[in-house]
Amino acid sequence: MDAQTLYYAILCFVGLQFLFNHYLGWLNLTHKPSQMPPWATGIMEEEQYQKGLRYQQEYYYFGLFQELLYFGIQFSLLFWGGFGYLADFLATQFSGWEAQVFSFFGIIMLFSTLLGLPFSLYGTFVIEEKYGFNKTNLRTFLFDKLKGMLLGIVIGGALGYVFFLLIFTLKAHFWIYFWAVSALFSLVINVFYTAWILPLFNKLTPLPEGELRTAIENYSHSVKFPLHNIFVIDGSKRSTKANAFFSGLGKRKKVVLYDTLLEKYTIDELVAIFAHEVGHYQKKHIPINLVIGLLQSAATLYLLSWFLFTPELSAALGAKQWAIHLNLMAFGMLFSPISFIINLGENYLSRVFEFQADAYAKATANGEALATALKKLSTDNLSNLTPHPWYVAFHYSHPPLAQRLAALRLPESSNLVTHYAS
Repeated sequence: MDAQTLYYAILCFVGLQFLFNHYLGWLNLTHKPSQMPPWATGIMEEEQYQKGLRYQQEYYYFGLFQELLYFGIQFSLLFWGGFGYLADFLATQFSGWEAQVFSFFGIIMLFSTLLGLPFSLYGTFVIEEKYGFNKTNLRTFLFDKLKGMLLGIVIGGALGYVFFLLIFTLKAHFWIYFWAVSALFSLVINVFYTAWILPLFNKLTPLPEGELRTAIENYSHSVKFPLHNIFVIDGSKRSTKANAFFSGLGKRKKVVLYDTLLEKYTIDELVAIFAHEVGHYQKKHIPINLVIGLLQSAATLYLLSWFLFTPELSAALGAKQWAIHLNLMAFGMLFSPISFIINLGENYLSRVFEFQADAYAKATANGEALATALKKLSTDNLSNLTPHPWYVAFHYSHPPLAQRLAALRLPESSNLVTHYAS
């Protein structure tokens, strides 16, 4: 395929993806009824529902402005060959591939970070503050950004160096060896994330002795769950929003509860939330996701090996000579439709796993308590009660509240079952 055809294909894919994403966002925004739907009675008050509508609407328009700016800059750089000009300029300044590659991506990362910083500040200290979610201060916010950037430079830089070194050393066969490296990295991150990465941002403390720990230990014993590590994370340091998650493999597995959960939820509700996380472990969702991710990365790297050494890709981005980093960027844009489809499948599988974990919690703990906890989470986080089905398909890793309650098949959710069956 010649450079001009690739150039138009890239412009087309980037433009269509932007338009489709915001069409989905518009569908989702206009899908919300102006009054709380009857089936939601008892989940939240009308006043809270209206507050949620305002919150979601404000974030939609804020996000639209931000993405329009990003898209305008990206599309202009593509249209006028800005990325190619930058690569050609750096090639005249540096002779080695290391300096050319890392200066190219370093400039783009720095520009993206500086461009995104005002939006991140506004989202946190204006919108989140306005709706009562923000608990962070400017110092913590800036240190989080700095630590995130340094972490990206260290880890991303190391992986990137290995990636490009293998490319220049092994040419098209690089993908096999880098896949092995990325597989090992994924395994290490899955095992040690809560021990090595998370403590850089949050404090994890063992759940203290007391009624809640006793209830969780009794539940764990009843389902033969090998409980070694249950931690509380200081989520309230940054936000009032609550969450819980399961991480790790083998003896390194951890269940982590946000301290905001402990402040607002009953013992039964917390045990039900814990049971949901145990459900992910018992159903082997983490290793399944790990295997799927490894297979996906192998296929992507193999496909990438066919494109990296094609000079026409660099020319499509406006460069006068072949540049490996430009080909990588161009491949990402050409691969975006496939990524979109893969993401669709990943989200679907994730929602299936959430239903399975809910069912496990209902069967082994207390379905009523789980339903109440889900309702509280939805209300406290001002979640969208009526997301558009298309938006859910492309963007939701968790099922909407109404579907989760209907799937639990509790007596009071019979109207939801009827609603979703119709």
